[in-house]
Amino acid sequence: MQGIQQHDETGVKPAQRRRFWRCADRETLRDHQLQRLNRLLADAVAHQPFYREKYRGVQLPLRSLEELPRLPLLQKPELTSDGAATICGLPASRYVRVHQTSGTTGTPLRLLDTAADWRWWLRCWQYVLDAAEVKRRDVAFMAFSYGPFIGFWTAHDACVRRGATVVPGGGMNSQMRLNVIQSCRATVLCCTPTYALHLGSVAEENGIDLSRSSVSRIIVAGEPGGSIPEVRQRIEAIWGARVIDHTGATELGAWGVGSRDGRGVHVIESEFIAERLVFDEHTPQGRPAEDGELAELIMTGLGRCGAPAIRYRTGDLVRGRQSDDPENRFLLLDGGVAGRADSMVVIRGVNIFPSSIEAIVRRVAGDAEYRVIQGAQQSMAQLRLELETDAGQQGMPARLSDVFRQQLGLRIEVTAVALGTLPRFEAKAKRWIRES
Repeated sequence: MQGIQQHDETGVKPAQRRRFWRCADRETLRDHQLQRLNRLLADAVAHQPFYREKYRGVQLPLRSLEELPRLPLLQKPELTSDGAATICGLPASRYVRVHQTSGTTGTPLRLLDTAADWRWWLRCWQYVLDAAEVKRRDVAFMAFSYGPFIGFWTAHDACVRRGATVVPGGGMNSQMRLNVIQSCRATVLCCTPTYALHLGSVAEENGIDLSRSSVSRIIVAGEPGGSIPEVRQRIEAIWGARVIDHTGATELGAWGVGSRDGRGVHVIESEFIAERLVFDEHTPQGRPAEDGELAELIMTGLGRCGAPAIRYRTGDLVRGRQSDDPENRFLLLDGGVAGRADSMVVIRGVNIFPSSIEAIVRRVAGDAEYRVIQGAQQSMAQLRLELETDAGQQGMPARLSDVFRQQLGLRIEVTAVALGTLPRFEAKAKRWIRES
């Protein structure tokens, strides 16, 4: 394939590197991770004042991955304010990209990438494109706004690198995007799960049958819906297309890809080291989680030298397991990320994640838009939900409330609101509102 990069910086053909992740035995994979981690640590200590100070007194290199806990954890507050400039500690002339987080959980965090870092981002995205079987003949439509949020910028450039045709969808409303998808005969759609459902609603309003469109694969990211069976099945039914989940973060890179059965997420272990730690009053530094135990995901990216994230506390709560089975390496169960540590709420002793509410709403009310209001009544935490319904769905709120009580053991008041009254989202949906 003339004009397409055939080797990465290590001299290994990209396709061979991606096969290595699936085919290498556990010992070989861990040796690979250790070698790359030690190279990253040496580079960080030599060139990043932040890490030189952070690792003062830590004996390097590490002799095995069992020594990984010797490295202090990286906390998100260290990346905010002046910390962001410190962790991107190379000369300003080395950086070529500026991107930021969505700001869903606070002030957006801005991070920088060197040219080599960006090439690594794109290399990680090739694993996702492999799962979606993207070929040079494909036409990929990017349904997101091209702002500073990292969004699908990496998907755009990764598709270009692979040789596919890329159609940017910024600056368009949903109807315009549907028109372009049809006129360009897009075969791949990249968007959030929420927006895939919203495009389905707009299509239905305009008499468009998306199941007959040219789109055969939908790559979703930004929310856990792609690996929640109820959400995934709803999207696939509307579009007549296969959903491929992807997980990543501005602070880390493109670190995960949905499993083939659509019920979990694989960590790309050739490019990342994942840990699952449980934090409590007895183990403030965290203890390794058992298989299936709810724990916080700790991630180390192995190829980003301009802004290294080493043992980063993601804030994502997951249930996972490790195995030597190439199809189930480091697998995050139950839809991948169960929720964020700061998004879990305790209502009358019941732990509730937004993903749990999402799964039930999609199973009962399809792609109806909704909003959850978290408040308090007589000093007790309460949830209530607003659901868009039409005249023919008057019994839907009561039915949904019954299912919440049966499935969650919790009474959640559900009220009907008129169609089109709740906000729509093309990036990460912000459906949870906290009342003061």
